[in-house]
Amino acid sequence: MKLLLLEDDDGTREDLQRVLKDAGHVVDACTTGQDAIFLASSGDYAVLILDRMVPGIAGLPALKAIRAAGIRTPALFLTAMNGVEDRVEGLESGADDYLAKPFAATELLARINALARRPPISEVAATITVGDLVLDRIRRSVTRAGQRVELQSQELKLLEYLMLHAGEVVTRTMLLENVWSFHFDPKTNVIESHMSRLRAKVDRGFGRELIQTIRGAGYRIDAG
Repeated sequence: MKLLLLEDDDGTREDLQRVLKDAGHVVDACTTGQDAIFLASSGDYAVLILDRMVPGIAGLPALKAIRAAGIRTPALFLTAMNGVEDRVEGLESGADDYLAKPFAATELLARINALARRPPISEVAATITVGDLVLDRIRRSVTRAGQRVELQSQELKLLEYLMLHAGEVVTRTMLLENVWSFHFDPKTNVIESHMSRLRAKVDRGFGRELIQTIRGAGYRIDAG
């Protein structure tokens, strides 16, 4: 696979390049967020591997710029900033996964392979419809009853997961693993706060509430 690596520490970058190349990957490496934005916009990459703390434009705003340009290449943050809030912030900026330093090379390679296996948008349904709610997966836009609904990145991912499982009860664990890529419970109200904001945008002012809380079980979006 062709990979983009953003890492400013010379030793770490060289070690990562060696690990990735030994695994059979082609690696384009850069040291600044500006270069990462340029390369991501002009190169055909399978996965972006980004350090957060780099000179100039840091990794997080660099990824936001990449996503704003409509580039959906899977992205993995590889960083020493490993607090819960750091991970949440990284994922909300558009990252698909988050691996804290230090890490095992085998885990890094496994995560890269997992991200690369995700089907491109062209291989999945371009739109999802539940009642009068429509999510355009290519334009990353949402409408309800023909009205535009403005969502933040993580709110959109949450809604997309609910809509893909319309009519089914979705548990907290399912949301943590599939929307936030957490394979543990961070013991925060991240789901509840995002769900509250999502409901306010999707349901408020419309005739029927689509997003339901199933007490003691999780959440469900009503398939009607």
